[in-house]
Amino acid sequence: MKARYESAPVSDGVRAVTECRVCGSDDWAEVVSFGPVPLANAYLDPADSYEGERYYPLDVVSCRACRLMSLTHVVDPEILFRSYSYVTPDSVTINRHMRRVVELCRERSALDEGELVVEIGSNTGAQLSVFGEAGTRILGVDPARNLAATANARGVPTLPEFFSSAVARDIAAEHGRAKLILGRHVFAHIDDIAEVAAGVRALLDRAGVFVIEVPYALDLIEKLAFDTIYHEHLSYFAVEPLTALFERHGLRVLDVERMPVHGGSILVFVGHASGPLPVRPAVAELLALEERSGLYDDDVYERFARDVEQVREELSAMVRGFAADGLRVAGYGAPAKGNTLLNVCGLGADELVFCSDSTELKQGKVLPGTHIPVRPPDYARANPPDCYLLLAWNYAEEILRKESAFLAGGGRFILPVPKPWLVPSAEAGAPGPAGLSAFPGSSGPR
Repeated sequence: MKARYESAPVSDGVRAVTECRVCGSDDWAEVVSFGPVPLANAYLDPADSYEGERYYPLDVVSCRACRLMSLTHVVDPEILFRSYSYVTPDSVTINRHMRRVVELCRERSALDEGELVVEIGSNTGAQLSVFGEAGTRILGVDPARNLAATANARGVPTLPEFFSSAVARDIAAEHGRAKLILGRHVFAHIDDIAEVAAGVRALLDRAGVFVIEVPYALDLIEKLAFDTIYHEHLSYFAVEPLTALFERHGLRVLDVERMPVHGGSILVFVGHASGPLPVRPAVAELLALEERSGLYDDDVYERFARDVEQVREELSAMVRGFAADGLRVAGYGAPAKGNTLLNVCGLGADELVFCSDSTELKQGKVLPGTHIPVRPPDYARANPPDCYLLLAWNYAEEILRKESAFLAGGGRFILPVPKPWLVPSAEAGAPGPAGLSAFPGSSGPR
């Protein structure tokens, strides 16, 4: 199956990756190729014509030397991040997760009141606010000027900058060394990770901890979460390449914690190589798990590519079949991952009548590439479809509980990964709330 707009011309502002950003090797194994695809967060104003919409290659390879999964091309970060539409969602799942992150960070770093926490890619400051409640000094660094302005307005001091060694030195000079530097779901967005490591060394207290949260490559492979592949996600990390990376830059991985959010992530704790903090057993345990899972061999990526192709074909056939039968199908959520899913599965406005999303920045826009309109939840409740394609499947448990009335009224949901699966209506005997954690792709508590 071809991506929806695979024949679209490639835009300027993109460069090819010639060597691995972790180890410098140029020995790559091909993983998947989706062809030219629009940027996942490039939501558009409705128009009569979308001629000139930008498309960029979306292909993934695996470094045979260190097993970093990487996109083959890098889009200019000025295009991607200076004005940004993703806002940390106000959901039960994420709010609970952010508090868990604070608990783990305070435990691993012995973080005390009054010590400095710096967050890279801090968005509108939601995570830093939770640290602030715990009595720490907080400072955000985020290149999205619109989001930095929102964070500052809500009382979370934020620099509208890309994090770098120069920015880190400026922060250290003004505020002192940080006991904790945090990067939640931002480290995988950065091409020059060596520069980030240099900034961490310049800013981090000798006994401090640098904490990153990244989607876990092992979960991506096992759950067939190919929709999490998009241009902002330059790297797809496992523990092995992260260990190699930080060792090259005077740092070391101290601990790793698996987290259930976003389909499976890891919280990685890093310290100075010469620092006083010990390496915990979880690091060796996950390295061994990756070895047993075949993550360091080509075979697992070849199988992943075949399985992804099968999901694309099955999901497209299911949604098109519903539309051909006269059923109204809509998207639930308008997340970035959903735009990958729709574009590479060839689904657009002919199949989905709208997408419902609570993010005000997206409402009234159309999705990139597919041009499906984004409507607020009130519109969706007043104009319910027969079936939702659950694009925000990483919140499946929370959403299906919330939409119990929709299911009770005969509505249905399609969960797209790891295998297209139709959640039946309550009338047809859908599982009750106690059974939600068994759904494929569930992100519920572990």
